[in-house]
Amino acid sequence: MFYQVLKYVLLGPLLRLFFRPRIEGLEHVPEEGAAIIAGNHLSFADHFVMPAIVPRRVTFLAKAEYFTGPGLKGRLTAAFFRGVGQIPVDRSGGRASEAALTSGLGVLRKGRLLGIYPEGTRSHDGRLYKGRTGVAAMALKAGVPVVPCAMIGTFEAQPTGRRLPRAMRITIRFGTPLDFSRFAGLADERTALRTVTDEIMYAILALSGQEYVDTYAGEAKAEAQAKAKAEAKARGHVRRGHKS
Repeated sequence: MFYQVLKYVLLGPLLRLFFRPRIEGLEHVPEEGAAIIAGNHLSFADHFVMPAIVPRRVTFLAKAEYFTGPGLKGRLTAAFFRGVGQIPVDRSGGRASEAALTSGLGVLRKGRLLGIYPEGTRSHDGRLYKGRTGVAAMALKAGVPVVPCAMIGTFEAQPTGRRLPRAMRITIRFGTPLDFSRFAGLADERTALRTVTDEIMYAILALSGQEYVDTYAGEAKAEAQAKAKAEAKARGHVRRGHKS
């Protein structure tokens, strides 16, 4: 009930007014049956804008940190994400990855739409990064199509670090569903998983027009942060040197 109220009464109308989304290819989203919507991830706003315009309910795998924040803000955030039916996912790898896979398959086996960001985290610079293979494993194990989706403009509206989004028009573009039935039975084969994942990322790239980087987003983000810290430290040494 909270999901429906939020979508049609509270958040949905507000987002449409704020972003005036241009929607393309919505007919590619199946009207019934299980499917995965795989999109690029440029902004915190992505979690809300795309589900608000898809007629069917979309359940996302959301990072566990949204459910474990401290204080009142943390509790409110957790309540919100639970209320809209999002599933917490531990991104530390290993058994946590298996648990995420199981959660995603549970959604698909109920005939629902599952939303996922193959990059694993938001892009820190607006580029499209290498996809992780969890999306391929779920598509092959569940035997469902993957609908590629591109969010265009949300990075400019609310890049990482910006608390409130700018009011501006964005585009949400859906592509033709991808059928991977030719890989049936190969859900445990690394080569097949990488091939399927790369095909999904290429479809997202064709829709979004982003620059592609063949590196995982998390690794690129950590490298950029380390470089920024090193440069800041160097500038501090230079300033202290001038003062002395």
